[in-house]
Amino acid sequence: MKKTLAILLALAMALGMLPAWAEGAAEASDKAAIEAALNLANNPDQEWTYNSEADAWTLSVVTAVTKPVIEDEEGVSVCVPGAYVTGIDTDGDGAADVTADTATEAVKGCLVIDYEAEITSTNGQTYTAATAPVILNTGAAGYGNSSNTTAAATYAAEGYINVACGNRGKQDSTTNSAGETAYTGDAPSCLVDQKAAARFVKYNILLGNLPGSVDYWVSTGGSGGGAHAAMFAATSNNPDFWDYQIEVGAVGVYRNADGTYCTTVNIDGEEVELSDGAWGCVAYSAITSLYEADMALAMEYTLNADFNFNTDFQQALAACLSQAYMDYINGQNLTVDELAVGFDLDGDGALNSTIALTIEYDEEQYADTNGYGGTYLDLYLAELTENLQWYVDNLAYAEGWTWFDAEGEALTDEEVAAMTDADRAQAFLEGRYAKGSTGRGGMGGHGMGGGFPGGGERPDFADGGPGGMGGNPPEMTGADGNGRGFDNADVAENSAGDEMDVGTPDAGTTQAAGSGTDSNNYASYDELLAAYEADIAEIQAGDAYGNNIVDLYNPLNYIGAEGTEDPAWMRIVCGAVEGDIAMFNSLNLQLAALNAGIDATIEWQWDGGHVPGEVLGNSLALWVDTMYGEYVSGVETVKAEAEAQTTNGTAESATGTDLSGWVTLDDGGLVSFTLADGMAYRTSGASKAVPGFDVIDYGQEDYVFGDSDTDARHWSEWVLKALRENREALEPLFNAG
Repeated sequence: MKKTLAILLALAMALGMLPAWAEGAAEASDKAAIEAALNLANNPDQEWTYNSEADAWTLSVVTAVTKPVIEDEEGVSVCVPGAYVTGIDTDGDGAADVTADTATEAVKGCLVIDYEAEITSTNGQTYTAATAPVILNTGAAGYGNSSNTTAAATYAAEGYINVACGNRGKQDSTTNSAGETAYTGDAPSCLVDQKAAARFVKYNILLGNLPGSVDYWVSTGGSGGGAHAAMFAATSNNPDFWDYQIEVGAVGVYRNADGTYCTTVNIDGEEVELSDGAWGCVAYSAITSLYEADMALAMEYTLNADFNFNTDFQQALAACLSQAYMDYINGQNLTVDELAVGFDLDGDGALNSTIALTIEYDEEQYADTNGYGGTYLDLYLAELTENLQWYVDNLAYAEGWTWFDAEGEALTDEEVAAMTDADRAQAFLEGRYAKGSTGRGGMGGHGMGGGFPGGGERPDFADGGPGGMGGNPPEMTGADGNGRGFDNADVAENSAGDEMDVGTPDAGTTQAAGSGTDSNNYASYDELLAAYEADIAEIQAGDAYGNNIVDLYNPLNYIGAEGTEDPAWMRIVCGAVEGDIAMFNSLNLQLAALNAGIDATIEWQWDGGHVPGEVLGNSLALWVDTMYGEYVSGVETVKAEAEAQTTNGTAESATGTDLSGWVTLDDGGLVSFTLADGMAYRTSGASKAVPGFDVIDYGQEDYVFGDSDTDARHWSEWVLKALRENREALEPLFNAG
């Protein structure tokens, strides 16, 4: 790959197109050289493989930039539906020399695209080679690196273009010829490589080398990949990231000699704007934003007045961070339109008010939640309740589940077919079920999270079904047996959210869960404080471009901000008992998006853990098709039919969580619970370090790895502020045993 890139650049230089990195200025010739090098038609090594079972062509991994730092992590592969492809042109005459009927092995050459062909998705939406949505799979589990991998054929039947890209990550370093090692995986390298890959694919779509739409891009991933999927959409084409893309030689963004930027590419003699932005996003367990993550998670644990912290120090620090979170939220001047979220928050019987969202502290009034209440927490409870309500309303569509009676005996197929909605709801709340193990029956559910902006209603799906029932997600099973809501075959093993599970440093992460020791690495409070001060001072000093990397990775700084091309829609899916991120984080993302005019949905899947799969009939494809119908002029919204479960599963015993101690179900099928009970449930299954990521050793989602002897780099200004301002109370508790 390096040899091919070198040849292309040499050719460009011979033609008088000197690369930008040779002189350090974006002359016109530099722009032309990069565009020549990254034009797939000029790449003699591009190779296509046909998958007859999926009717799809897959491009071999090609380098997405002209100056890769780690070439094995800065490549891209694309899978395109076979209907869009006449064949492969092997001799450059524009005609197909190898077709699907004659392809027996990988073929070097260019695609011949049929722009007249149509594909109707499993949900009934119709696409062409020019209108097909493009799915960008974001890796970066744990904010780590992803090796290049070929794209999967997962979405070929839906008519989508599927993109897999590598990315640098927090554990990366390079070694020069002198044997000197330099760290190169810092933020925002993961996101920059994903943006560069998007530019590469969009550029080649514009050139006619690849099918697909440059307008309908959807980012998706899970865990750290979910964070990057959300950040990719939230930071769409923002100039803050251009310098980093220029540094690696991305196409479509250049620095002019006068310090300004050029963001066009030459297409048939015409300069055309090229964006690295997204149209939509489906992010599973998006671990973002880290900026407020410690405070938010601490607040969730603190709202459970009966939660048992591992140490007195953790409990005291959680209390300090909870106070900080209250002050932080109240300082944001947040508001929400009742109509946008679908909740009557002021109790006036209408959805026509704009509600100021605040947190209050009153030890007597809110004694059952450690003194905290207010409209922000009212919205949180409404969202959590609505998600459970949607879940129990749609249990008829649970595929592969096994239902049990009160004595623990599996029901017969006839008994399952005869179950009423009330029967299923009661069985679910009592934990009398075992979920299936495929992507359709994996952990988690749907939960619409309060409706759609502008109407307060869900899409109009057929037969009152749960958000539409067609378009089954991939038949994927994770390493832990749980289905995933994104295609793990489409990213490298160490970025799939399965192989790099959170747990211990030995498992490839920096998480110390359930530790009864505040720190193994700091003998005193002074040592801990000094480490925080030094690390955070380094971050605040800025990187090579003067940027604070924590600020760069805070999507709340970019949604609706000047310079950002906001996506049309975002969907954030989390398991309601996961400990990897606070539900407050996704709520904050939704609020920011709604106030920026973005169609934003959060889904907190009851009884779902980290990176839950799609169940109860929903799928990523259904969501994309629905949004396409919602936002593309002249296209109808799909109305796929639902299929209820009629046969029982094969599990031998129930594995569901008994919710009956927390949740009440009335005769009309409506669920209800208090905030205190909701938080008791919420924290019952969370098993990560408390009260947050950056509190004790091995903080998980960091920008560099730690190990058993050294903490990961500390980054939370809020934790440092709490340590400083509450030293008198905290120091005696630190490592007290």
